[in-house]
Amino acid sequence: MQKKSDPMWQLEAQHRSAGWRHIAGVDEAGRGALAGPVAVGAVILPADWQPRAYRDSKTLSAGQRERLALEIRIEALAWAVEFASAQEVDERGVLNATKRASLRALARLEPQPDALITDYLKLETDLPMLAPPKADANSYSVAAASILAKTVRDAFMLELHDQFPEYGFAGHKGYGAASHLGALQTFGACSEHRRSFRPVTLVTDGLFSRG
Repeated sequence: MQKKSDPMWQLEAQHRSAGWRHIAGVDEAGRGALAGPVAVGAVILPADWQPRAYRDSKTLSAGQRERLALEIRIEALAWAVEFASAQEVDERGVLNATKRASLRALARLEPQPDALITDYLKLETDLPMLAPPKADANSYSVAAASILAKTVRDAFMLELHDQFPEYGFAGHKGYGAASHLGALQTFGACSEHRRSFRPVTLVTDGLFSRG
C-alpha cells in the first residue's frame, strides 16, 4: 500500500482519506509550444503501486521517460492520452483546449476516476479535485500522466519532423528555440503551427504559409 511517509503520495492520501479509490492524475505537455498539439495524460495508479525514483517528465532523459512510460502503461489501472490540435488551440485558446483534451482523456479511463489531481488545472467537473501548482513534482499520479503526455507528444513531433523537416521539430519539439524561429522567418508557418501564438503571428503576417 502507499506509504504515508512518502511525500509523493500525500495528495493521493488526501483523497483516499475521504474514501475515494480511483484517483486520476492529469498533466499536459506542449502548452507553450508554437507548433503541434497539446497532449494531456490521465493515469490511475493502483494503491499498491511501487514508486519509482522520478518526478515530473522535465527532470528525466528521453530514455528514462520511455522506460517509465512502458512501465506505467503495463501497471496502471487505467491510462489515456488525448490531443488538443493546433487548430483547436487557435479556435478555443490554449487553456480551454487543454481543459477539453483533459476531459476527453478522463472519459476514456476504465475504471472511471472518482477523484482527480491536476497540475494547477481547474477542470469543470463534479469530481473531487486537488489542483495545486507543481503537482507533477509532488504526486506520483500526476508525474505518471506527465510522462505519458510527454512521450506521446514527442513521438508525434518526430513524425511531424518527417513531414516538415525544414523546421527541425525532432530537436525542439515545436517550442520557440532560436532555430525554430529562424525557420519560421524563412519558410513561414505550416499547418501544424499555432497561428494565435505571437511568434507565429508575426511571421505569418508578412510571409507565406505552408500546407
